[in-house]
Amino acid sequence: MLTSVVSLGIDQFSQDPKSYVGSEKVALLCHAASVNQRYVHLTQIAAEAHLDVRRCFGPEHGIWAEAQDMEAVEGEQIEPTTGAPVVSLYGHKLSQLTPKVEHLEGIDTLIVDLQDIGSRYYTYIYTACLCAKVCAQTGTRVLILDRPNPLGGVEVEGRYTGEDYLSFVGMWPLPTRHGLTLAEVVSLINEREGWGAQIDVVKVIGWQREQLLSETGQRWVLPSPNMPSFEAMMVYPGMCLIEGTEMSEARGTTKPFEWVGAGFINPFDWAKALNLLNLNGVHFRGLYYKPTFHKWAGVTIGGAHLQLLDPHQLQPLRMCLHLLGLTRRMYGDALQWRSEAYEFVADRMAIDLLFGDSEARTLIDEEASAAELDQYWRRCMKDSALFKEERAPHLRY
Repeated sequence: MLTSVVSLGIDQFSQDPKSYVGSEKVALLCHAASVNQRYVHLTQIAAEAHLDVRRCFGPEHGIWAEAQDMEAVEGEQIEPTTGAPVVSLYGHKLSQLTPKVEHLEGIDTLIVDLQDIGSRYYTYIYTACLCAKVCAQTGTRVLILDRPNPLGGVEVEGRYTGEDYLSFVGMWPLPTRHGLTLAEVVSLINEREGWGAQIDVVKVIGWQREQLLSETGQRWVLPSPNMPSFEAMMVYPGMCLIEGTEMSEARGTTKPFEWVGAGFINPFDWAKALNLLNLNGVHFRGLYYKPTFHKWAGVTIGGAHLQLLDPHQLQPLRMCLHLLGLTRRMYGDALQWRSEAYEFVADRMAIDLLFGDSEARTLIDEEASAAELDQYWRRCMKDSALFKEERAPHLRY
């Protein structure tokens, strides 16, 4: 496919911000990647246009994406460009994920620009939805500056999150890879939940749903500390499952989510066995690496580099399901599930929250064969087909 240059929602907005909000009192929900194609940040655009910015909201990782995963961001801050106070929507408690009504009372429009990566686990979609829910209560308009889904807008993978497994990595039932833009997700959840929020969208110009990030001409700006590349994004809908284990997802290295390993793994035997599974679009290259922080910090461990061969063919959820299944079959109880609290949930296992059910973990623990794991994956894909029907009225591209 030929690469085309898209025009983002923020690109349209930055041409004449006051034509969208006039002299209204506004708030901004943004993060480090909230920049236009000329790398001008939303706060700078707002300040230069003399918008009446009363408040800024920062999602997980903080408004400048300086905080690591599940690191609370608290304390009074002032956003230096606009001079507006910053409200963190990621603290130590579940209640801190939602803005208070008083944070949005008197605000005419909440301007939202968040770079999502098309996966149910990535929490920015939930922050935007929770803000929309409160905006419905305060009569605040939500203006979303939309962006392409960098994983493309066609493919859907995974089952709906089970009602017993909802959390901040699956706050409402969605498939693992949803194939929607931020505006499409918020619009769908707003209608499904019956909030009645007023949502206006500045659409992307020139994006076609089958296009991946690498085909849009959009240059990547990190929205979170461990999402450095297109390749990391492509594998993330599968490799985030590693967070539910004691294996390393390569935080503390230059290749988070692209590398995976543990101290018990022989990298070359493991990579050879993974490649024999003939998983679509990927090759596993055995390697050793040493994380500088996070799991296995300071220890040289064996693992694999996920080399993308064809991102259009990659099925990341199926890939990691088989990776975990093979690891259990090869290394038995050396593969351990994360036991501590995960995203404010302590009474259910992290791996179950990530899969959205307990069936996958049970199959892996029973050392299910590759064929049996594929039967599970095909059941998941029936949910994917149902979601494609549900999402259809909300597609804007």
